[in-house]
Amino acid sequence: MAEHGQPQGGAEEIKEQDRLLPIANVGRIMKQILPPNAKISKEAKETMQECVSEFISFVTGEASDKCHKEKRKTVNGDDVCWAFGALGFDDYVDPMRRYLHKYRELEGDRAAAAASSRGGGGGGAPPPPDLHHHPSASASTSGAGTGHFMFGGGAMDRPSDNNNSSRPPY
Repeated sequence: MAEHGQPQGGAEEIKEQDRLLPIANVGRIMKQILPPNAKISKEAKETMQECVSEFISFVTGEASDKCHKEKRKTVNGDDVCWAFGALGFDDYVDPMRRYLHKYRELEGDRAAAAASSRGGGGGGAPPPPDLHHHPSASASTSGAGTGHFMFGGGAMDRPSDNNNSSRPPY
């Protein structure tokens, strides 16, 4: 079966390595919620890799369909939040909206700081955020939070344990 409008077979077929999140990243995220001495089997990582990759494709596909109907080419964070609700993941909508709001605030702060360091000129965009930094990870394993690093235990409201305030709160 073809995924999200992709023709089946031929040169358009999606390779598995392009369809799945990198297993090292999945394993790293899984370890963040577990006690430090916990082990994760290869089978568990591969199963989670398949699940999260499918989940992301499912939500993104719904957001993309909305954009297509509205004759837009770019899927944005608001579209993803809408897709969560449309697909029945209502418990994720408010946390995602709060996260998106904080992310946009930080991006605005970063752009302003970059502009002022260039003397107010508008040359170039700020560097992309470090999307793999999770300062709340250590708090998750210490008993402070019992859920996912973003949705459980108020991880978005916890202060960062580093002094780099330009990083997103995840």
